[in-house]
Amino acid sequence: MILLESHNTIIQDVLTDRFERPSRADIQFVDYDNVRFHLSTQEAKTVLLLSMSIQCWPDLAKYGAREHLQEVYGSLLLGEGETEPEYQVSIRIDLEALPEGPEDRAELISKLSHLKSTTMSAPFLAAFSEQSSLQANFKDAAGAQQSDLGGQGGEKKGDLKIIKYREEEAIFIQASHDRVTVIFSTVFKEETDRVYGRVFLQEFVDARRLQSLQSAPQVQYSNREPPLEIRHLPGLKNGEDWGYVTFILSPRHFSNPATAQSAINRIQLFRDYLHYHIKCSKAYMHSRMRHRVAEFLKVLNRAKPEVAVAERKTASGRTFRTR
Repeated sequence: MILLESHNTIIQDVLTDRFERPSRADIQFVDYDNVRFHLSTQEAKTVLLLSMSIQCWPDLAKYGAREHLQEVYGSLLLGEGETEPEYQVSIRIDLEALPEGPEDRAELISKLSHLKSTTMSAPFLAAFSEQSSLQANFKDAAGAQQSDLGGQGGEKKGDLKIIKYREEEAIFIQASHDRVTVIFSTVFKEETDRVYGRVFLQEFVDARRLQSLQSAPQVQYSNREPPLEIRHLPGLKNGEDWGYVTFILSPRHFSNPATAQSAINRIQLFRDYLHYHIKCSKAYMHSRMRHRVAEFLKVLNRAKPEVAVAERKTASGRTFRTR
């Protein structure tokens, strides 16, 4: 299996080149989930403007995306009034004020190429913070033998965060005192995609039974019916075309900032990872089928009997062939 990269390769390559040799640029490209980028030099060739348009920006902004971007990028991030039209996020890079050391420049390039994943991190980080608070409150309440913790057997849950990152699909995130639950809804538009998808998702469920993967997040897959955590929401789709994948993150999966960011980078690409490998599997099966058909044709051609050709002459001496 191939793991998709959490950073954008085009941003990384262009910035690596422009940091060494400043020049004009006007590049538009699209990342996973129809996220649009625009990398341009509007003022001068030494001033790069990196802009991003993401479909679920209203949801991300509600969970503190702009504040998180401000914390990560600082003065590089432009305010809402300065953002490039038709985009929600813009970053201004002055090539004449870059860090001196190569390691610092590489770190800046990595940070900029992770613009999408950094933006998508906001609701996850908010859920991790909620989980820590709920865990502390739960321990205090358990020590004081209190029972007013939401009426669910002593368990209180955080707000359910909904990120509609695609036209028909969404990510649902909810914290509780001992876990953070992440649910992906995904649609399979073709019958073959449904078959491959069920096989892949069942492998995710079964793989955790291996001793070497006991520390991995627990994975649950439900077909047709949404999980109980989100079943009360209006407008959820049921049917053969729909699947719901639930990841249960324990506190050890986000125990420190580096571990938390690594978990976020991987889990937010799950939907793309799943459909990417479904397409790769279909392409592989088609190539094997074409190869097998070509081999069968060779066998059939070898099995054709040779037709004897006889020469005959007419009364006038002309020669002709018959089969």
